[in-house]
Amino acid sequence: MQNLLLATNNNGKVEEIKALLQALPLHILTPADLLLDLEIPEDGRTYAENASLKAVAFARAANLPALGDDSGLEVDALGGQPGLHSHRFCPLPNASDADRRAYLLEQLAGKPRPWTARFKATVAIAVPGKAVELAAGVCEGEIIPLERGTNGFGYDPIFQLPGGLTMAELSMDQKNRLSHRALALQAAIPILKTILSLT
Repeated sequence: MQNLLLATNNNGKVEEIKALLQALPLHILTPADLLLDLEIPEDGRTYAENASLKAVAFARAANLPALGDDSGLEVDALGGQPGLHSHRFCPLPNASDADRRAYLLEQLAGKPRPWTARFKATVAIAVPGKAVELAAGVCEGEIIPLERGTNGFGYDPIFQLPGGLTMAELSMDQKNRLSHRALALQAAIPILKTILSLT
């Protein structure tokens, strides 16, 4: 069984990615499994650059195939912000997910609704000695002023999908069909099969 290292320390992402890749003959490892403590500066200009920076750094450190991702929330009323800076958008030190949601809603206060938005994700697969492969996904929706749902993480409780549920109201199975990360990973599966010679 082929090893694949996830280039993230975010437990929410780890659970989502493991669920999405469970049908593949992979032994999925986290940095904690290998006692890897890497902090990769996300200073790329695109989601693809940031995802690649993470995947390549972890692949080199562990000498294993690694999968990195980068994602962001783009809100039209804010000119596409927070985008690449979704995690660092809130100026509070050590901001929590709740702090980030509250800060985003503060920026939107007074702007006409609907606050159309989309989540974007890019997945990068790095194998030592090979070129990085990329896959992307987009999920359209809108920001709502009141949180709903207890699943998910990040901006999920204020991101409403066209069907009326927020991302945080979806079950894991539903989210793994609809989310930006799910769509990116679904697009990445054929790439993983090819470059890791999975059957």
